[in-house]
Amino acid sequence: MLGSNLGDRGKNLDDAVSAIDHSVGKVVQKSHFYLTEAWGKSGQPDFYNQVILVEADVNPLQVLDRLLEIEKGLGRERFVKWEARLIDIDILFFGDLVIDSERLKLPHPLIAKRNFTLIPLLELAPDLVHPTLGKTIQELYIETLDPLEVLMLDTNG
Repeated sequence: MLGSNLGDRGKNLDDAVSAIDHSVGKVVQKSHFYLTEAWGKSGQPDFYNQVILVEADVNPLQVLDRLLEIEKGLGRERFVKWEARLIDIDILFFGDLVIDSERLKLPHPLIAKRNFTLIPLLELAPDLVHPTLGKTIQELYIETLDPLEVLMLDTNG
């Protein structure tokens, strides 16, 4: 899951996709860009969000480390949770793997609560079954209580 709400948001997402394709694994699918209100902290610019599908041949912690390096290389600084940011990259799923460690939780624990995640996932994988909730992305979207609007933009990078 990619997000950006500072600077040239579309370029930030495109740059992240290129870096991921270069250092994490082959990007095999990309959703459109979606315009979304900030979730978790109001009073900041709207986000561009995008979901990508990546074929990685390294383990999840190696992917996490590479994604954190990509964020840093693209100008991400971490000060306050849910602050405005040039780029944010989250791992939503890693196949059907379930991990609950201090460094990494898979699947991402907030998938079912966020329209800005569910709607791009609907575009790419509506029938994907969440490995711990046992429901498809489409079912999770129907059940979500998130009131925030998510608008598809006319590009997918």
